[in-house]
Amino acid sequence: MAVIGVGIDVCDLARFEESLERTPRLRERLFTPAEAAKPIASLAARFAAKEALAKALGAPQGMEWHDAEVISESSGQPRFELRGTVLAQATKLGVATVHLSLSHDAGIASAMVVLED
Repeated sequence: MAVIGVGIDVCDLARFEESLERTPRLRERLFTPAEAAKPIASLAARFAAKEALAKALGAPQGMEWHDAEVISESSGQPRFELRGTVLAQATKLGVATVHLSLSHDAGIASAMVVLED
């Protein structure tokens, strides 16, 4: 396996929460209904994950936030469910595996994505 792309992003929890409060429709634009029900730290980590994925994919044109949904496995491990433009770009690049790591501590959420063929 070879690495196709790597992306990392961080999100300040307080600033992110302020943005969601200031622009109520932002939550529904960024997140699927299942994601939107999560607490703020989880939302910030999921936003960072989507940003990291976009970077790893080379910021595909027309990317829709809902095209990359972060799902938690029963073990707690996060994974992406890719659709639409995001899936098309991943397929074009030959992505076979998407690794995702999320964390939040001390008011910061972070995410790292590694794409492999």
